[in-house]
Amino acid sequence: MFSHIMIGANDLEASKKFYDAALGALGHGPSVQDPKGRYFWVTEAGIFAITNPIDGAAATHANGGTIGFAAANSDAVDAWHAAGLANGGAACEDPPGMRQNGMYVGYLRDPSGNKVCALHR
Repeated sequence: MFSHIMIGANDLEASKKFYDAALGALGHGPSVQDPKGRYFWVTEAGIFAITNPIDGAAATHANGGTIGFAAANSDAVDAWHAAGLANGGAACEDPPGMRQNGMYVGYLRDPSGNKVCALHR
């Protein structure tokens, strides 16, 4: 359904470090930077990107919004969570684990406050 997701970041280098580590734990390669300074993680399933907001205002997170990354298994969720915490992320919600809906999930806030999760069905 989605071709890409791009979110704003206030500190691109801090966010790049966070996402390179967290997405690397899910098996994705490091980001690539375009001539405009944006960072992209390109996969066969879609593209995730970070950018400084074009309007020059501060990046803000979506209240109630979450971006979910698919994980191959529960160990990958745990590795994603640990890598994110070690690279500028902040824990939010419950620790990674099985939820009542039968999904194994972990949640973090990235360095700009965006809520992200890794999920294994």
